[in-house]
Amino acid sequence: MTVLVTGSRGSVARRLIPLLRERGLDVRPASSRPGEGAEGAVVCDLTDPATFPAALEGVRSVFLYAEPSQAAAFAGQAEAAGVEHIVLLSSASALEPDTDASPIARLHRDAERALEESGVRATHLRPGAFAGNALAWAQAIKAGEPIGLPYPGAHTDPLHEADLARAALAVLTDPALGGRPYTITGPRSITFTEQIETLSQVVGRPIEVRKLSEEEWSAEMAPFIPEEYQRPLLGWWREHDGVPVETTGAVRELTGRPALTFAEWAHEHAADFTG
Repeated sequence: MTVLVTGSRGSVARRLIPLLRERGLDVRPASSRPGEGAEGAVVCDLTDPATFPAALEGVRSVFLYAEPSQAAAFAGQAEAAGVEHIVLLSSASALEPDTDASPIARLHRDAERALEESGVRATHLRPGAFAGNALAWAQAIKAGEPIGLPYPGAHTDPLHEADLARAALAVLTDPALGGRPYTITGPRSITFTEQIETLSQVVGRPIEVRKLSEEEWSAEMAPFIPEEYQRPLLGWWREHDGVPVETTGAVRELTGRPALTFAEWAHEHAADFTG
């Protein structure tokens, strides 16, 4: 069968594509900018339904990034093309009680709803925090500058992108696993301080943490993160300051192996923090 993998420039898709090919599957990478994606990528701009038909031709399964604006159109065209299963890269934020109160949660839940209302079987993968979020600190660490955080003691559940790719492989290739949501986390809840201590060991020198107020952090992040996205992040960190995040065993359930630790991710990405 042919598997369409959207977002082929992303860290998860780049891991998933070779795993699918190792299984002998025909993989069609896709991207809004295919020249920057995986080799042989086709055009599939998830905001432009005109690009869907060619990308979906002959496809039976799809790995789909969450883009709610045209998710219903994508699902409709996928159904018309004979697609049998869509695996959506959603987010654990979709489980929040009031998803409309958070643009991050609303984005992912809207994409989920569009698939649920279609005639195509759908599986939602809902990761919590990505270990790769730590790359936001890479420039400061390489420059020897402190990392400014409003809640250094806030807990997250960092998930290695390789584990998410392996989970996607499992639900794409085993029909018994598809058709339901999975909340996927790293193996344990750790604080930002613990993550930075791990990175300090990797780079071989201390990394200073600078405690910021919410207002100071917002001002520093204004060029990079819109205010509407800052608010739910700050709320989450405030709520989990010193409070562990609940983790799941979904990685082991889907892949048969324990989730990789943040320390394993950090050592694998050491070059990103040392230059």
